[in-house]
Amino acid sequence: MSWELSISFAISGLLLLAILVIHLYGEVSYSPFISVFIVFNFLFFLVAPLIQLKLIGSKNAALLTNLPYDKYLTVYTNVLVIIFNLVFFLTYCYLKGRRRVIKESRLATNYLNRIPITVSILLGVCFITAISSYNFVTSEMIRANWMPASVSTVTLLLWKKVLFIIPLAGVVLCVEYYRKVKQTPLNQLYLLLVLVAFIIILFWFKNPLVEKRNALGPIYITLIYLFLPRLLNSNVRSTSFMFFSMVIVFPLSAFFTHTTSSLKDIIKKPRLLVEQFEGEGINEVFNTLHYDAFINISATVDYVKHEGFVYGEQLLSAFLFFVPRSMWESKPINTGPLVGEYLIKQYDFHYSNLSNPMVSEGYINFGIFGVILMAIAIAYTVVYLLTWLEGTHYLKKMMAFYFAIHLLFFLRGDFTNGFSYYVGTMIGVLGVFKITDFLIKNALLNQRLWKQKKKNIV
Repeated sequence: MSWELSISFAISGLLLLAILVIHLYGEVSYSPFISVFIVFNFLFFLVAPLIQLKLIGSKNAALLTNLPYDKYLTVYTNVLVIIFNLVFFLTYCYLKGRRRVIKESRLATNYLNRIPITVSILLGVCFITAISSYNFVTSEMIRANWMPASVSTVTLLLWKKVLFIIPLAGVVLCVEYYRKVKQTPLNQLYLLLVLVAFIIILFWFKNPLVEKRNALGPIYITLIYLFLPRLLNSNVRSTSFMFFSMVIVFPLSAFFTHTTSSLKDIIKKPRLLVEQFEGEGINEVFNTLHYDAFINISATVDYVKHEGFVYGEQLLSAFLFFVPRSMWESKPINTGPLVGEYLIKQYDFHYSNLSNPMVSEGYINFGIFGVILMAIAIAYTVVYLLTWLEGTHYLKKMMAFYFAIHLLFFLRGDFTNGFSYYVGTMIGVLGVFKITDFLIKNALLNQRLWKQKKKNIV
């Protein structure tokens, strides 16, 4: 490795080490966001590219995506990563020091007494969803990873990213009610049965045969934090847990969530999983497209060199993800596939569904200014959600923690997928709860007014 590359990776590593030391020994408050940020950068922007660069000598100096290796392009990629990380952490520290902790009023927690009615309604919605989506879920379980879904993209997003996440809201509300409100033994039994029902439905909707790991990880780890918070409630614990998960658990889970064989094939021939494990062992994972984030930044820089900046088109497409392409015919495709199609055309690559990290999402839109802008925006979001995490409202607290874990996949990109998936989860958890609670509150209020009016008439 040349001295230019060595220095660029050394500076990137030292910056990350400084952030780690501050996070573990200088940061008083609990912030799983920074834990995930550190683990992501270490694995995707240090370990993976170093392993890949070490191996390209035997591959005609071409990267995994067929992008020709260029020493100066790799150094420039490191410069962009360093700028992003430095701006992000400095902005995070500045905003965190200036934020005001808002105490929740009684009105903010008066929903607690309505939780039994709320969870009953949500459970009914979940049962209806489970029945109506039964054929879809079973088809997803037997569908191989390379096969297209049996429903349209809009239906797929509605099922998986909104309706299938509602049971998580039910689980959180049951736990919150149990911990905060005194109950009779009968209420406790009812709550326990409802909680078990929510958990069963959640695992029916969200399991390795139906979902990919970028959706399962945040859900399962959020459940761990909900039920066993002591396992994750410090910066040291959350950093250690996420590092272990990414190095051991997630690579193993890929054999189930990204297998090219269907469930029927695996049942008939379990050896298929073993063969896949032998073909893609844990030691080889870092040299696969699962860890393509760094080289995709380089690919995006190369794209801009030939095609130019998009000046916000990709961001606009992400923010308006809910607008169907039939209504917006010129709607840009996601940045990952956009760069993937460029690699196919320019360098004869064979695959377009690539990731695109937030670093290059900012770069493709507005260059280095876009990288800085993206870092500031993510830092602001993290600090805002940190207030939720430190609050007492369980749904907000869990949605903040969920985003902390989701940040691992959000940083990898692309922006459209990361943004739309979290918005869908917010709608399925907080949005559905808010609407349900609002309707219940107004129904109870109208009932009281009717009784009062009837009493006055008498």
